[in-house]
Amino acid sequence: MRTERASESGQGERRDPKVIVGAAIIEGGRVLACARSAPPEVAGMWEFPGGKVEPGESETAALARECAEELGVRVAVGDRVGRNVRMAHGRSVLKVYAARLLHGDRPQALEHSALRWLSAAELDTVTWLPADAPIVAALRPLLPPQPPPTRADPGVDGGPGDPDCR
Repeated sequence: MRTERASESGQGERRDPKVIVGAAIIEGGRVLACARSAPPEVAGMWEFPGGKVEPGESETAALARECAEELGVRVAVGDRVGRNVRMAHGRSVLKVYAARLLHGDRPQALEHSALRWLSAAELDTVTWLPADAPIVAALRPLLPPQPPPTRADPGVDGGPGDPDCR
């Protein structure tokens, strides 16, 4: 997918869309969903964490960087989940990857208003951003129909067993 942009000479020039990456962080049979805090028109809607791929950066490196910045975690990036999702009238494309937490890291809501671990049965209990919604259907088969019960760990912020993260 390419977009056209007029150059200074008025000639159309082809440009690849900006790539946005997202992480479907899966742990204990649940996936991490993050509530946007801004801008106001999407605040409170849910997304997979991630962000823009910077020039010269690979998609997986960008995703690892974004997870560290947004959630304070290190992740191992796995396979793609779902298809490319066109955004911003074709000027950008969302690519979501499965990921898992490393070294016992626990996500923290550094840039989001809330975090929730969702089972397959709970995926439809939040309002997803329009770009993230198509990924939910592709993600569902990757989650067990009934995740194993989790044990609350009050010393861990944001884990599947964290009572504040439900």
